[in-house]
Amino acid sequence: ASGERFNSKLLTAAHLSLPFGSLLKVTNPSNSQSVIVRINDRGPYIQNRVIDLSRAAADLLGITRLGVAQVEIEILNP
Repeated sequence: ASGERFNSKLLTAAHLSLPFGSLLKVTNPSNSQSVIVRINDRGPYIQNRVIDLSRAAADLLGITRLGVAQVEIEILNP
């Protein structure tokens, strides 16, 4: 992890390889809702998952109740 204390109310996410501080636009294709998150942790460590979102980000995307959902990811700053 980046050393930053996790806060589920912030718009953050975990990714296995993107640099800490990377900004991503994450979109839920089923409702077209988007959110910009900052990478501050490593993960997910479950096969076929690309990103773990904070509760706040999942809430804004409308996927909290699903637990796992398909999303589209656009890297804003490599």
